[in-house]
Amino acid sequence: MVFPIFVYGSPVLRKVAEEITKDYPGLQSFISDMWETMYKSDGIGLAAPQVGRSIRLFVIDGSPMEEDDPSMTDFKKVFINAKIINREGDEWIFNEGCLSLPNIREDVLRKTRITMEYFDEQFNHHIEDFDGLKARIIQHEYDHLDGVLLVDHISAIKRKLLAGKLNAISRGKVDVSYKIKALK
Repeated sequence: MVFPIFVYGSPVLRKVAEEITKDYPGLQSFISDMWETMYKSDGIGLAAPQVGRSIRLFVIDGSPMEEDDPSMTDFKKVFINAKIINREGDEWIFNEGCLSLPNIREDVLRKTRITMEYFDEQFNHHIEDFDGLKARIIQHEYDHLDGVLLVDHISAIKRKLLAGKLNAISRGKVDVSYKIKALK
């Protein structure tokens, strides 16, 4: 099932998401629906709050970026109850977009390397290091679990300049190729 993407202004995007257990009802089906929704929306990552569930789960498939970064080939993972336990390296700017902020792209500074603790879809525990684009995508999706959005990483002046677009997005007045859920 393809879920609608909750867009800017939706309260669920500002909540700190809850951890889940391996007994979470319909977990495997939900993960499958997350993949389907992400692919249908042309995303490379999707967090559960973006589909209206305030739980600590996100999915990533970086393979569309393999031309820019060959290490992204086969980078497809489910992260459950993820915690970033270390961020290091220089901050680097990269132009990011977000399915919950359609038609907005902004330069964001993020650390180059992270260490993550998480569970996969079978609830196997992992502690793993990621760098480059992998680290960037993970940090972006991880932000959603803490109620942080891409616009929180830009200056107040830029946010003010985007106010009209953000207001339109929150009312569902945006042209996208995927289903959205807005305040209206």
